[in-house]
Amino acid sequence: MAVPKSLEDKLGHYQNPVDMLRNASSGPYEFPVRAQFSNWQDEQEAWRTTAVLFDQSYHMTDHYMEGPDVHRLLSDLAINSFKNFGNNKAKQIIVCRDDGKYLGDSILFGLGESKVNIVNRPNVGNWVQFHAETRGYDVKVNKDERKLDSNRPREGYRFEVQGPNAWDILEQVNGGPITGFKFFGMGNINVAGRRVRALRHGMAGAAGLELFGPYEEKQDMLAALVEAGKDHGMRLAGSRTYSTVAHESGWLPSTLPAIYSGDYCREYRKWLPARGFEADASLGGSMVSDNVEDYYLTPFDIGYGHIVKFDHEFVGREALEAIRNEPHKKKMTLVWEPEDVIRVFGSLFNEGDRFKFMDIPASHYATFPYDAVYKNGKQVGHSAYPVYTSNFRRWISLCILDREEAYEGNALTVLWGEPDGGSAKPIVERHVQTEMRATVTACPISDQARDTYRQWSA
Repeated sequence: MAVPKSLEDKLGHYQNPVDMLRNASSGPYEFPVRAQFSNWQDEQEAWRTTAVLFDQSYHMTDHYMEGPDVHRLLSDLAINSFKNFGNNKAKQIIVCRDDGKYLGDSILFGLGESKVNIVNRPNVGNWVQFHAETRGYDVKVNKDERKLDSNRPREGYRFEVQGPNAWDILEQVNGGPITGFKFFGMGNINVAGRRVRALRHGMAGAAGLELFGPYEEKQDMLAALVEAGKDHGMRLAGSRTYSTVAHESGWLPSTLPAIYSGDYCREYRKWLPARGFEADASLGGSMVSDNVEDYYLTPFDIGYGHIVKFDHEFVGREALEAIRNEPHKKKMTLVWEPEDVIRVFGSLFNEGDRFKFMDIPASHYATFPYDAVYKNGKQVGHSAYPVYTSNFRRWISLCILDREEAYEGNALTVLWGEPDGGSAKPIVERHVQTEMRATVTACPISDQARDTYRQWSA
């Protein structure tokens, strides 16, 4: 059997894409930093009560793109408008395929009038890079791989300082008030005698900054931030805490990109390697279908309807315009019934069957988790990324629900675990499925985050 050279080649060895994804050997998306610096409970709570510092220098891919056609390239692919985008601005970039199915989203940094950086898991940057290299755009791409995919030193560091005390810490480091930063705008502050570029946002519901610069300056920057944070209760937060924060803020880390089927993406699949994020990713959970398209979503389903702008031509525009007024799924939060969670942990002491282990604080065992959600025996959506949050003292997950079921207080059931013989993922232990009661609540779950986001978005 010939060794596959591309994702398309690799898919050819399977009956359908779901077989490849459900039986992949990879586990959850990894954050290659220290698991915890003190303990994950206090680190989680500092995110809401004082401040935390996350080291984001290793787990994300940076796609640096520069050239006279950069803005045209981005505008041709993204559902966002680029009318007001430019140097020292940032935005979420969301891309689709031709039928409007969602491929992914990342953060886009405007580093110059014709230079940008796309930062996140590599799939969005890869899609944009493919078009830059194959569609005649005058754009040069420099891909700085996440640490797990490369032995090369990283080109840049990235720190995030978040929490109620974050701004006081940053102003102390700066040596005075920080002004001129609008939400999702960029500027510079002083750190350890250097001018450091930063992005303002606030996933914790309070103003914070994401600071970045040359990797060789990383340790000096870290030391200065840690010293300033001592008087404000700041904690360094490790990967165990970092793997839970998106869920409190309501951001869905990743859904299956709609690239594994269809003629439109065939050339892209031939361009992607047989060993890479898209080819090695795993699909897990109780939602099982032989049709990979059952796992695909649209930007409207994920809550990005307000971002779609029909002021420019882009891939997927015609399809999205046709369905814009139709009823769509809705992103909500599920609060899992504590008694059922305790029952799952109690099964560890059974002589016979046990339920799927819920690794704490984040029970992610696949790159793309899809657990079926039911109401009166009918599937009404899926749940993703269950985590325990010490701030709410509950297990929660994000979910995508049928519109008529997406209301607060609705009592639903999550089917937890994979079917018997459901996959060959080595990370999944022998277990039996069980039903978990869950109650629908708002997304984000935090009142503070929702109020702050509304204020910044006004």
